[in-house]
Amino acid sequence: MKNYRNLALILASPVLVSAFVASRHRGTSTNWIIGSDNNLRTCRNPFPLYMSTNPFTSMIGDVASSLFGSKNVAANENVEAALNAISTPSWMELRNILESQQTFEEKAFRQNLAKGYGVASPLHKVRLYDESNKEEDIAVTFYRDSASWCPYCQKVWLALETKEIPYRVEKINMRCYGEKPSSFMRIQPGGQIPVAEINGRVYGQSNDILQALEDQFPNSKKSLLPPDNLQSQAQMLYGLERQLFSAWMYWLTGRSGGAKAKKEFVEVLRYVDTVLQKADGPFFLGKDISMVDVQFAPFLERMAASLLFYKGFMIRVPPGEKTDFPGVNAWFDAMEKLPSYQLTKSDYYTHCWDLPPQLGGCTYEPDGKQYEDAINGIRSLDGTQGSWELPLQQHNGGVEPDWTWVGDEATARREAVERVSANHEAIVKFACRGAGTKGMPPYMAPLSDPNAIPNEAMQKPVDICLRMVCEALLDGEVEAQNSKMHDIATTIVSQGGKDYAGGVIASLAYLRDRVGVPRDMKLPAARQLRAHLNWSIGKILAATDA
Repeated sequence: MKNYRNLALILASPVLVSAFVASRHRGTSTNWIIGSDNNLRTCRNPFPLYMSTNPFTSMIGDVASSLFGSKNVAANENVEAALNAISTPSWMELRNILESQQTFEEKAFRQNLAKGYGVASPLHKVRLYDESNKEEDIAVTFYRDSASWCPYCQKVWLALETKEIPYRVEKINMRCYGEKPSSFMRIQPGGQIPVAEINGRVYGQSNDILQALEDQFPNSKKSLLPPDNLQSQAQMLYGLERQLFSAWMYWLTGRSGGAKAKKEFVEVLRYVDTVLQKADGPFFLGKDISMVDVQFAPFLERMAASLLFYKGFMIRVPPGEKTDFPGVNAWFDAMEKLPSYQLTKSDYYTHCWDLPPQLGGCTYEPDGKQYEDAINGIRSLDGTQGSWELPLQQHNGGVEPDWTWVGDEATARREAVERVSANHEAIVKFACRGAGTKGMPPYMAPLSDPNAIPNEAMQKPVDICLRMVCEALLDGEVEAQNSKMHDIATTIVSQGGKDYAGGVIASLAYLRDRVGVPRDMKLPAARQLRAHLNWSIGKILAATDA
């Protein structure tokens, strides 16, 4: 049973890094981009970059395959027949239960999404806000990254939503996780994003786009330009933002000089905090958001996540906790009240996995280990449970503030079920990549494999497990579903064998580790889905080890 206990440990947490990425970065210098995308320059990084090494040095699906041989598992009619005999709700029945629990606004989500109305969502392809705007009058096409990773795209996205300028969305892959379509390369030969086509003219750098939005939409809901009496202050702050960015990059990606890099970063951050404390309001220029906040937002957000994960340095604290940076925390509190920022905000897990492939790697320091484990779902900060284990701890055990502005836990669970059930066929097939074959060529992002081939033999058991996850989410208590999930797990193991069970586990874990925020759902919903997937995985592991 030793191998299965090892697998249980592995599957309690996300994969740390693929062998491909680790080998590409260990002991090598890397070309990377630093500075504003309005002044891009490719630098030879003076510090060899590396990423954390996993003792298994492979993706979770491959680990499961090496122990169980799941890639060679074929469809098992005995398993499927036995699973069909277990009474579980269909996807249609789950949708009906969901609708009986939803608010009026939640019920209208898909209809509003198609029309471009309602609460903003990363799923919007057209954004009209309300009936007063018509699609034929849209003057802006916004090309942003498909995974919602790009900080420069976030700046433009934040500005569009704050100003309530109608726009059309075209999603483009970043090079670290996919190919760019030739149609996009024709308008942006360098391939960089964001790009915006505004009134027929193409703008290929974020700051140019931001300025064009101000110039060409003077009657939008809000101007983000600093008032005349604060222009000099704004110019100073733009420079300060670049100074903070550079200090962050130096510390986050530098292989040596950690103490010096930390000291330099902290000095700049303290100055930023002092500026915020002296401002006439929670934002950089006072009581309302301005272009200065738009410039700072994507990077302060990523600093808070990455420096905790890689260095153990906490910037953002849960409500009521002491902090060395009260001005920065008050600024985050104010930003999180804005619907435009709520839309674009990501979580620590997503950032800490999307930054290394964008930057060429990030360097770890020992002080970050406990936070890395908590963010990755391995164990809570107090060591009492897995951090993606039910019941979920408030603020992830003190690591990442809860998004209280989303609503209660029931709201989060409904959001998770809505997103899964609305696209369940594609999601089941996607999950089965975990027991399938890795795609070629590989990409730099360790959790991205767009060319992977799913193992279709896993679709039936993965589908029924995912329906059980959704039923438990809607019920609000997994205890009511424990017996049924136990029967499913026992059937998978007894009828299919351990190899077959390994394929199901690998598939569910593959899905769990790739729930992206905000791309797929908000953080509270993502936490609920990840934890409930772990509940299902745990039942199968227990049956395997019985």
